[in-house]
Amino acid sequence: MSDQPAVPARSKTVSWADPADLALRGRDLSGLDFLRSMMAGDMPPPPIAQLMGFTVQRVDPGEVVFGCLPDESVYNPIGVVHGGLVCTLLDTVTACAVHTTLAAGVAYTSLEIKVNYLRPVRAGAELTAHGWVTKPGRRAAFAEGDVRDAAGTVLATASSTCLVMGPA
Repeated sequence: MSDQPAVPARSKTVSWADPADLALRGRDLSGLDFLRSMMAGDMPPPPIAQLMGFTVQRVDPGEVVFGCLPDESVYNPIGVVHGGLVCTLLDTVTACAVHTTLAAGVAYTSLEIKVNYLRPVRAGAELTAHGWVTKPGRRAAFAEGDVRDAAGTVLATASSTCLVMGPA
């Protein structure tokens, strides 16, 4: 038994909309219109965005910007934000940048992502993630992204490849 005093438990409640309904509602929209509709609040964000606190800040053809304000619920054992949150944020902005280039009914999925972690991230640090397409394609699309703190310091970078899947 430890001589350390007990730390009070913390909690976090997460709510989300039905992801199947979101996918169905977005099927007839181009990727650009789908993400703009989500940014405007006409469609709910996906569950992962609710869970990790991602917000859509800007959507343009081939480019997106998301925000995130991580809390200590995403800390790793050494007291910094887990790299998985940063990787998920980068995967999101690079893939969503690709999504903005796709027609209605065309799907995509991440094939690979390479992340470079440059600095630690702490809870309460406002993050801005920027994703942009470097080469669109009919079968594969390529994108890059970065995550910055409020001062504009680059915390992590990524390059990503997405598989583009034609209409079902």
